[in-house]
Amino acid sequence: MAQSPNIVFFFTDDQRFDTIAALGNEHIITPTLDSLVGEGVTFTNAYIMGGTSGAVCMPSRAMLHTGRTLFHIENQGQAIPTGHTTMGECFQQAGYETFGTGKWHNGTESYARSFSAGAEIFFGGMEDHWNVPAHDFDPEGKYESRLPRCKDMYYSNELEYRHADHVTAGKHSSELFAEATVDFLKSRDDERPFFAYVSFMAPHDPRTMPKQYLDMYDPADIPLPENFMPKHPFDNGDLKTRDERLEAWPRTPDAIRRHIAEYYAMITHADAEIGKVIDTLKQTGQYENTIIVFAGDNGLALGQHGLMGKQSVYEHSVHVPLLMAGPGVPKDERSDAFCYLIDIFPTLCELTRTPIPGTVEGQTLVPAMGDANETIRDTLVLAYTHIHRGARDKRWKLIEYAVGGVRTTQLFDLENDPHELTNLADDPACVEHVERLRREVTRWRDELGDTCDDFWEVVPIPA
Repeated sequence: MAQSPNIVFFFTDDQRFDTIAALGNEHIITPTLDSLVGEGVTFTNAYIMGGTSGAVCMPSRAMLHTGRTLFHIENQGQAIPTGHTTMGECFQQAGYETFGTGKWHNGTESYARSFSAGAEIFFGGMEDHWNVPAHDFDPEGKYESRLPRCKDMYYSNELEYRHADHVTAGKHSSELFAEATVDFLKSRDDERPFFAYVSFMAPHDPRTMPKQYLDMYDPADIPLPENFMPKHPFDNGDLKTRDERLEAWPRTPDAIRRHIAEYYAMITHADAEIGKVIDTLKQTGQYENTIIVFAGDNGLALGQHGLMGKQSVYEHSVHVPLLMAGPGVPKDERSDAFCYLIDIFPTLCELTRTPIPGTVEGQTLVPAMGDANETIRDTLVLAYTHIHRGARDKRWKLIEYAVGGVRTTQLFDLENDPHELTNLADDPACVEHVERLRREVTRWRDELGDTCDDFWEVVPIPA
């Protein structure tokens, strides 16, 4: 019997959906990801469900690794309960060697039960890319969690692990994690298939990278986003988060171009490091039998709608890249099926003929591979903490805000207004679209366990 396919999963931090050259961004350099686009399937409508804290990547990663919906994960994703089977745990039970490196933001215990091998493990949320406090792999899983960092350094509800096994000074995080993966691929003598999870800290700020990559981008040549604004048009309830303080108000064109240039440079650097891992797969004869997944944990505004961060349900914050290539995956195809990151887990299970754990709530995307008519879902529902809720279908998108006891409604025609600039919520011709999508938000509340009374008291959406 042929060996089950290996899996290499590349996951980046804060990478928006529109940051791959082959998918239409002519201002960014991503040759490795461009190649993956040609080698497999691109899901052009991949999303996160949202976030229950300002540190959106925590619940996002918990959803990814458990396949569970936003309000069915616990503690905002800080620690994954033992009753929720993780992706790594699932593949271990199926006979895989599981390797993890890079950012793991969901507690030490869940990492320990997910991986049978690893290196350069970062349990925090963000750090200096050139001085990453990392753990060595511990077969006994005794990763000691430490006291939180000063809350002024990051979100006050996040744990950081300050007493790491070592700090590799002077080596960029993207290189550190890629090299750990290359070493794993070259040194393993295990005959079992492997699952390798490579979780980059890039392009999360502080946005630093080797100078050669920054030199590829002149801020003067970077166009401003079509939805650039000096400030958000109204109080969205989260304008003073850490992310929003990364640039002064009002936002200026020169400052935003500089941020975007640095953001692109970090992505290009990560792209090169991903290429080194893929080259190693080819050199070691493992490429043809390896499923490769690339995704991002959430997007980032960088001047769009006057925002800098990911604390919203606008497209720039919840729409993410998702590529798959390898055995069982068609080449050079694009699917516009509606999907979430929670769908990756069951999709990999189906591609490897691995039983899907009963705790997984995502849907396999295999039916959408090779079938342009397969939609997976008719709508997507979105949420951010207790202040934002949203829903979209193929054309229309509704966002509801509950801030300071005030309700604000937005409706966008994404077919004609993909940058979410023209609010049609008060247009009499659009009443049906508002009501239909409000019913979808109600379904989210009732079926998926959204019991955030603070929001629903202000936005009493009828059934």
